[in-house]
Amino acid sequence: MKEPKGILISIGGNVDKGTANEPEYNTPNKLSFFEDGILKRILSEMKGDQSRVEVITTASEIPEEVGQNYVDAFQRLNCRNVNVIHIKNREDALMPEYTERIRLADGVMFTGGNQMRLSMIFGGTEFLQVLHERYQNERFVIAGTSAGAMAMSNTMIYEGAGEEAFFKGKVKITTGLGFLHNVIIDSHFVKRGRFGRLAQAVTANPGCIGIGLGEDTGVLVEHGHKLEAIGSGLVIIFDGHSIRHSNIAEVNDGQPISIEHLIVHVMAKGNHYNLKSRRFSPDGKQLAEQEA
Repeated sequence: MKEPKGILISIGGNVDKGTANEPEYNTPNKLSFFEDGILKRILSEMKGDQSRVEVITTASEIPEEVGQNYVDAFQRLNCRNVNVIHIKNREDALMPEYTERIRLADGVMFTGGNQMRLSMIFGGTEFLQVLHERYQNERFVIAGTSAGAMAMSNTMIYEGAGEEAFFKGKVKITTGLGFLHNVIIDSHFVKRGRFGRLAQAVTANPGCIGIGLGEDTGVLVEHGHKLEAIGSGLVIIFDGHSIRHSNIAEVNDGQPISIEHLIVHVMAKGNHYNLKSRRFSPDGKQLAEQEA
């Protein structure tokens, strides 16, 4: 299978929208919204402030408010050609006008909310097919935050409380939108204590790489397998390929699971990781040299 030409940007939620009075961003590691912020990076991977962006609010329970927040945020970066697609059900997803808008955009932004809504509403539609075609064949940008990030992979977590996640059966998995394969993405990872949730998901699916995204933090994915950490926080990588022992297949639901030799990497802004070789690099140079 050929490598996709498009760019994926998965964000762990609570992305900085350039509102100075938002208390959650008053942290020592806060990045400059106008120079290094994630939304700025999204635009730079398109056509800068001339980009045509479609914000897809399907996952949200308050789509109008959420959509306007992103329109305002992109406008702070001088990008004026930002529109919102309020697809609320499968009937909406089948409307040709929305598919045509995707054909004309430089990229899309999936908002947060409920990731099951994304897989349920878009699965099998021409709308999703066009997104896949453009991502595969063009330098088309697909960004998503929180639920929008978790839905990007073919294997998607949709349920599981952090405090119960090391007990078998407490983490539920289904099929996502399928832009990334053999990957499981979790969001709000550090703040909501989702280490156990992603660990169980990877242990049950050890062929997958787990990607835990902190808030206002993400990964930019090129060629379908080259990851770069962006944003102000941490990205946690779980590699289950070398697991030596786990009891997850033997114990009953509700019982604690054991895991031996689950490999963990912690990434900060500028670090790189290759999903194919499963190698970490502080700045990407080592990986580039190995692939040369």
